[in-house]
Amino acid sequence: MSRLADTIVLAVDGGGTRCRIAVSDGSVARQVEVGAANVSTDFEAACAELNRGIADLAKQAGLNGAQIAGTSAYLGLAGITGKTLAERLAARLPFERARIEDDRPSALRGALGSKDGFVAHCGTGSFLASQRDGQIRLAGGWGPVLGDQASAQWVGRQALARTLDCVDGIAPTSDMANGLLARFDGAAGIVGAASMMTPTEFGALAPVVTLSAEQGDALARAIMEAGARYLADQIEAMGWKPGLSICLTGGIGPQYAPYLSEIMQQDLTEPLGDPLAGAIALARAFHEEIEHERC
Repeated sequence: MSRLADTIVLAVDGGGTRCRIAVSDGSVARQVEVGAANVSTDFEAACAELNRGIADLAKQAGLNGAQIAGTSAYLGLAGITGKTLAERLAARLPFERARIEDDRPSALRGALGSKDGFVAHCGTGSFLASQRDGQIRLAGGWGPVLGDQASAQWVGRQALARTLDCVDGIAPTSDMANGLLARFDGAAGIVGAASMMTPTEFGALAPVVTLSAEQGDALARAIMEAGARYLADQIEAMGWKPGLSICLTGGIGPQYAPYLSEIMQQDLTEPLGDPLAGAIALARAFHEEIEHERC
């Protein structure tokens, strides 16, 4: 039996905007990046991106088909909603043994390692997680229709919705609202575009909001403050008390820091690693489980 540290594992961090795939031998990791891999949003496209990335990575790492098939693989993917979908995906991938979960455990493991704390992850989607005394609790991550509050796509949707409030005279106009009206050629253009936009496309508007908020735009600040209130309320509901660390992760997550209370800001800590690092650690743990069962 080869030593664990010398055994190659494969890990996937697949989100709604990009997917990263890596192989690691315990010291060196090679990785590739492909497009979105949300299996609930577009299952066929996600399968295509995953298999393309796996093939590219195998070529880069000098691994043949049999070696890839025999690799212990861990996949943390946006859109995995249960065992049925995970099994359906597994049948389309080249691995003999793979653990497929949603993208929350790998983000938590990457941010905290084995330490206690809380994670508020806001990328294209969003979720919250806690790890205390070895117990993991996950909340959110239910997608753009039923959840994803404070995510990048939520921020983008809110920007367009609040701009329409300005048109109706319900909210005071702002530079951000005027800019979006010009960008989409008026209210009718916003409504028409929004009816066809994907979560990723809504999320692409988030930088407009974060930059406008930094520049003092009242409408943009109200959106960021609302997102921060949601995160704070959820973290507190999950058991956070002053003195327990909080990591803000994902593309827009760290942007909420100045909108949290001073007490929460004092407990903000940098993540130990990213979700891909977490996926690699979970792939290693999965391989160790397999080896233990064989002994």
